[in-house]
Amino acid sequence: MRDDATADHDAAQWSPLDSDGWYAARNATTALRDALIRAGLEKDFPYLRADLNAFGHGLIELGRVSPATAERLAELLRLALASGVEANGERTSTTDTDDHKGRD
Repeated sequence: MRDDATADHDAAQWSPLDSDGWYAARNATTALRDALIRAGLEKDFPYLRADLNAFGHGLIELGRVSPATAERLAELLRLALASGVEANGERTSTTDTDDHKGRD
C-alpha cells in the first residue's frame, strides 16, 4: 500500500487551496459578485460564496433571495438575452456604435 501513488498524499492534510475546483468556484463567484454590484444587487445575495462538494468539485452558493430579487435577476437575464449577449459576454448582433461607424 505504501507503493501506491496516493500513499504520498495524506487526506487529513488536504486543503481546498490544493484544488482546481476551488479556484474555479472562487473566480466564478468573484465574476458574479462584480456583475451583481454593477446591477445594484450585491446586498440581495448575502450568502454568495465559493464552495467545494465532497468530491472536490467547485460550486457557487447563491443562498436564498426574496421574490423581488429573483424577479429583478430574471429581468436582467431577459434583457441580456434580448440584447444579444451570449453566455461568454460577447455580443451576437451589431450594436448602435457599429452602425454609426464612418458617419462622423
